[in-house]
Amino acid sequence: MHISFVIHNAYGIGGTIRTTFNLARTLAERHDVEIVSVLRHRDAPVFDLGPRVGLRHLVDLRESSPRYDGADPAHARPAKVFPAAEGRFGQYSELTDRRIAQHLRRIEADVVVGTRPGLNVHIAKQARRGPVRIGQEHLTLGTHSRALKLALRSAYPRLDAITTVTEADARAYRQALRLPGVRIEAVPNSVPAPGLRPADGSGKWVVAAGRLARVKRYDILVRAFAQVVAERPDWRLRIYGGGAEKAGLRSLIDELGLYNHVFLMGPANPLEPEWAKGSIAAVSSSLEAFGMTIVEAMRCGLPVVATDCPHGPGEIITDGVDGRLVPVGDPAALAGALLALIQDDAARKRMGDAALVSSARFDPAPVAERYETLFGELLASRRANRLRGSLHRARGALLGGAYATKDAARAALRGVRTA
Repeated sequence: MHISFVIHNAYGIGGTIRTTFNLARTLAERHDVEIVSVLRHRDAPVFDLGPRVGLRHLVDLRESSPRYDGADPAHARPAKVFPAAEGRFGQYSELTDRRIAQHLRRIEADVVVGTRPGLNVHIAKQARRGPVRIGQEHLTLGTHSRALKLALRSAYPRLDAITTVTEADARAYRQALRLPGVRIEAVPNSVPAPGLRPADGSGKWVVAAGRLARVKRYDILVRAFAQVVAERPDWRLRIYGGGAEKAGLRSLIDELGLYNHVFLMGPANPLEPEWAKGSIAAVSSSLEAFGMTIVEAMRCGLPVVATDCPHGPGEIITDGVDGRLVPVGDPAALAGALLALIQDDAARKRMGDAALVSSARFDPAPVAERYETLFGELLASRRANRLRGSLHRARGALLGGAYATKDAARAALRGVRTA
């Protein structure tokens, strides 16, 4: 198969980019795979794509590039195809509309995959007839505005399939959008095995990672850790990531007198060595579309204490086996679950070992296999529909006397067999 992914900006940093690269790299072991980045703002991608995956871009925003597109007047005018209600709308333009349309009209792939709602709309409306059209959802339907949902409801019936990263979100799509004829499947993000020894559970560190945004509720985690420190002052917390909440979190840490126990570490790439230095991972979010950091921590041998928020944690963690699930927004419950593992070395080690085993289901190989199966079934269905259509037209022509000779009839049926 020739598989083409269309992504917002392959040269940035984020979970969608990372998981798309993981999937493309694995599929490229057996298929012809490319990633088409709408935007490009730096010379090389941050994440490793491997030698087998093709990478190209449509709009060049590097000012040093001889093909710099940022000064094109069309890039200053707003997009008309990319939905205005989509979160990235401000980065799209008449120029991106035109370049995406040109690409989709010429694409020779068997399967074309969009990786965010606005790009899925482009694919639904503009991809030429022939390729199987897939729309990936890396966020959740529930977080989309009413205006965006209306745009998706209008465009998505033209897709062949939608994939979500959780079963909960797949159910939401089936119930809320009602897209007859569109296959809706939950396929999780993939995380490769880290190339290092897993954590041994002896380090007195709790580790958290992710952008410092309100939805991550690190304020809850900091308040919970104040309760942990009251009983176990020998343990400490590291939070990796950057974002708008940094100043507020710093103030909260100072206010609670935790400056020797809670550390804002900034972004880290790769993150695996930092997970492996810890003994417990913590997630305090009010919403997780999936939970890449949960899987990353588990693949490094850490049990994860996470809020049981929509959508991902409950589909990743088995409570009491490879981690703990606690109510959202409850510092006392979060502190209690952390302390239970801190106080029990055997339980911490047992859950860490279980996390290593259970997280293997998110390895790129089985995830890519699920996508291969989906793509193969959709392609087979497409070919079968074409064959039925050709057979129907040939029979109709024969019955209508359109073929004056047996030779002409045989030629029509040969066309059916090659359809």
